[in-house]
Amino acid sequence: MNSKVSVPFMLLGILFNVCLIAANLLETKVIQVFGITVTAGLIVFPISYIINDCIAEVWGFKKARLIIWSGFVMNFFVVALGQVAVALPAAPFWEGEESFNFVFGMAPRIVVASLAAFLVGSFLNAYVMSKMKIASKGKNFSARAIWSTVVGETGDSIIFFPIAFAGIIPWNELILMMGVQIVLKSLYEVLVLPVTIRVVKYIKKVDGSDVYDENISYNILKVKEV
Repeated sequence: MNSKVSVPFMLLGILFNVCLIAANLLETKVIQVFGITVTAGLIVFPISYIINDCIAEVWGFKKARLIIWSGFVMNFFVVALGQVAVALPAAPFWEGEESFNFVFGMAPRIVVASLAAFLVGSFLNAYVMSKMKIASKGKNFSARAIWSTVVGETGDSIIFFPIAFAGIIPWNELILMMGVQIVLKSLYEVLVLPVTIRVVKYIKKVDGSDVYDENISYNILKVKEV
């Protein structure tokens, strides 16, 4: 494993992890805006896909795989710490226990849904980005960024919502929520695409990296192969 990483890669990796942890906590709230029902994780989660696109585009699938697994481990770590904090007895004068437990004492099915959906969606996003870059010979970044996000978000939503909310939210509402999340998160990608393009160009110029994933293994478990 390489002993050195560039500053842009390190900063994107940190931001990726922060966004995932924040999204995991925000997913506990279901919101309704203009009659549209979604989870509050919509506020920040799409940013992780944009970062995923940047990493896969500049440093390739292997580096994206490393960052995805780091995000998974950090998410799991925060969830575990939350469970410990919930289990500890509260001070008798503290009145915020119920609210704290609601956010950090997530039901096991929510945790499983969130972590499984994250892995599936993130790896699909990185895989599609990688394959489309090779097929297009590095051209059409906009199309690659959008389609990889659509595929990743679809995989994420198909995994998360049935596991997390089946039996709690009616199926017709659940399917509608899945569709809305996929559309809105993908639209998010489109709206910030001008910024993403400039960020990618800047990083390629500063870092000097522009990896094409020729003859690599897409085995998601080969984390050390970077």
